[in-house]
Amino acid sequence: MARRVQKPVRNEIAVENMNANPNKVGVVEAGEASFEAEVLKVKLPVLVEFAAAWSRPCQVLDSVLNEVATVCATRAKVVRVNADDNPDLSLWFGIQSIPTLLYFLGGKVRDRIVGTASKEAILSKLQAIARGGGVHSPTALQINQHENSGS
Repeated sequence: MARRVQKPVRNEIAVENMNANPNKVGVVEAGEASFEAEVLKVKLPVLVEFAAAWSRPCQVLDSVLNEVATVCATRAKVVRVNADDNPDLSLWFGIQSIPTLLYFLGGKVRDRIVGTASKEAILSKLQAIARGGGVHSPTALQINQHENSGS
């Protein structure tokens, strides 16, 4: 007599995977009305893509950002802003080309990538930001000032 182990095991795995991260969220859409709550007041590092639906490079980057959102679901947040629908945000953050990725930590821009990038490049910068690095971070500025002062 063969036991029917396969079906219950698959169901258990599916339930286990669903319960592993019940708050798992993909890329979150944000606009001018929700930007503060979705990005600026979030304690986690936040990766914001300024994009447009008609842009082929933005379409290419969509699948990469979905993967990044899945990989970093509990450690970082990924947000998409439609640059065409949110011109004030685009102006405020100096977006001149799309896609542009802004890395936020503590409500401040810490780094950026203009154009498309690989998942690895995006994750590498995100990890550096989470550790307090990044070109616009106080840590990086202090290091640069220290090096330039000759101390």
